[in-house]
Amino acid sequence: MGKALIIAEKPSVASDIAKALGGFKKQDDFFESDHYVVSSAVGHLLELVLPPGVEAVRGKWTFKCLPVIPPHFDLQPSRRAQAGSGSSPSSSSARTWTRSSTPATPARGELIFRNIVKFTKAKQPIRRLWLQSMTPAAIREGFEKLREDGSMLPLADAAFSRSEADWLVGINGTRAMTAFNSKLGGFFKTTVGACRRRRSPFSWSARRRLKNSCRAISGK
Repeated sequence: MGKALIIAEKPSVASDIAKALGGFKKQDDFFESDHYVVSSAVGHLLELVLPPGVEAVRGKWTFKCLPVIPPHFDLQPSRRAQAGSGSSPSSSSARTWTRSSTPATPARGELIFRNIVKFTKAKQPIRRLWLQSMTPAAIREGFEKLREDGSMLPLADAAFSRSEADWLVGINGTRAMTAFNSKLGGFFKTTVGACRRRRSPFSWSARRRLKNSCRAISGK
């Protein structure tokens, strides 16, 4: 019978899990014991790409080619994954998959893990290790209360939706602004990023000025 594969979001978390459970030996970039293999994703290893036949002809970024809304998304290894080296455990022989998570980045970690499952076409049962802290006691307690995969599907759907929405906003915004700025000739690529929770210093400054202006007008 195969061993259970545990995928952490980053190497430091994988190391903490191995230390907390005990009995592991370091094997290049993963840890292995009699019952578990602990590895990590090292961030986003896969990225969204257009499926074959959907991409516009190179240099034809015009309004006629917009919007770009593919019927589905494909995945490909990111530059980080392609530049990586070292050995990794075989996922095909794993008995079950367990994904570790901390409350700080649940959606990001869920997306990383689900993309790996999708890309590798893994069919093993999945359970979720939900950690409130990274102390050894909390990790061991988390393994006693592993969550079933079905309870995490809403979070997975939300993570996929956010990722695809960011991608669609980015590519359509970039191509629309590039087409607009290039309408008189030439090619002036204008990158437009998707909306993020973090705001730039300029946007915060603009908000403060707007707030102060409203106070001046209202007299309050």
